[in-house]
Amino acid sequence: MNPEAAGTVFRRGDSGPAVAEIRALLERIGLLGADPVAGTAYDEHVELAVRNFQQQRGLTVDGVVGSSTYRRLDEARWTLGDRVLNHRPGSMLAGDDVFALQQRLLDMGFKVGRVDGYFGPDTEAALRDFQRNLGLPPDGTCGPATLKALGRLQPRVSGGAPNEMRAQERIRKAGPRLAGKIVVIDPKPLLPELPDQLSDDPTVHARAQHIVHDVARRIEGRLVAIGVQAFLAGTPGESYDEARRADFANRTEADLTISLTVDVAANPGACGVASYFFGSEAHGTRSSTGEKFAGLVQREIVARTDLLDLRPHAKTWDFLRKTRMPAVRLDLGYLTNAGDAARLAHPEFRDTIAEAVVVAIQRFYLAPEVDPHTGVLRYSELRAAVQQGRR
Repeated sequence: MNPEAAGTVFRRGDSGPAVAEIRALLERIGLLGADPVAGTAYDEHVELAVRNFQQQRGLTVDGVVGSSTYRRLDEARWTLGDRVLNHRPGSMLAGDDVFALQQRLLDMGFKVGRVDGYFGPDTEAALRDFQRNLGLPPDGTCGPATLKALGRLQPRVSGGAPNEMRAQERIRKAGPRLAGKIVVIDPKPLLPELPDQLSDDPTVHARAQHIVHDVARRIEGRLVAIGVQAFLAGTPGESYDEARRADFANRTEADLTISLTVDVAANPGACGVASYFFGSEAHGTRSSTGEKFAGLVQREIVARTDLLDLRPHAKTWDFLRKTRMPAVRLDLGYLTNAGDAARLAHPEFRDTIAEAVVVAIQRFYLAPEVDPHTGVLRYSELRAAVQQGRR
């Protein structure tokens, strides 16, 4: 039984058939040398290899294999040509071979949507277009004949940034007005495991939940007041599933989505605010609009507060990877840091963060020539402009 099926977490000190499978996957992708003696042991070498893999793939680097890390390990074993690829609604194929196919099609000018490693309907449509252009049966399946054609043409094409240019054009056409746009706000609770100094504190989860839901409601209220259709994903106490939250945002056909969370760390000195957008260094892909949104949110918060700037980072977490619109995860600070915790406990501080997020959303749609400097635009000005427009 593998970690994906069992819902089990494997870490240093464990052993057994599932660990043997993890070792085999790490060996296959070249991150771990074969060791017949330690074939079923999750030792320090496996932990280091897992951390290396997580760093490469934009995952949380903890040296532990849960369902998410296992799925990515399984995806990494596929190269283009290893299997027939097609769209399977409800159970999409995912893997490095899909990443390679999407990038190949994109380089040739076909619209694959986001390069995310999932063989979805956009990838199928792009593949059908490619097949029609080459006189192949347009069945949307990447089999031997299609692979041969891809291999024959690949040396003649060059890359570029077609997805980025299309995304910029969509933002331009959307216009600067926020009224009528749809924004999903996703409050994300703490993960189950806590540092030792918090493991016996029954209030830590409640405090984290209160902070993220309170900030989410403050953002929602401000957005609604200026004509935005704002939706909160989930309810307090509800079990959290990133894929389901991403699906909710997709079903609302949101223009933007932002996930809010707080962090904890064994080191009480860890502090600051960080933002995350979809991107995979291993595959050379990222969401340019997500990166823009993350940068705006990050800079607005840092300009309006004294939180340490931990900068935006590319990640492949399910919430960022599976959303079809620009998506950002915002880490508001560390509950294990006395300074961050004290700041977040004050409603006025949470108000400041909410205003920073709303201003960043407005700036996302402004043309460079009219975009104000960071930290200058105020929510009161946005609301006054809306009220003036209604008269």
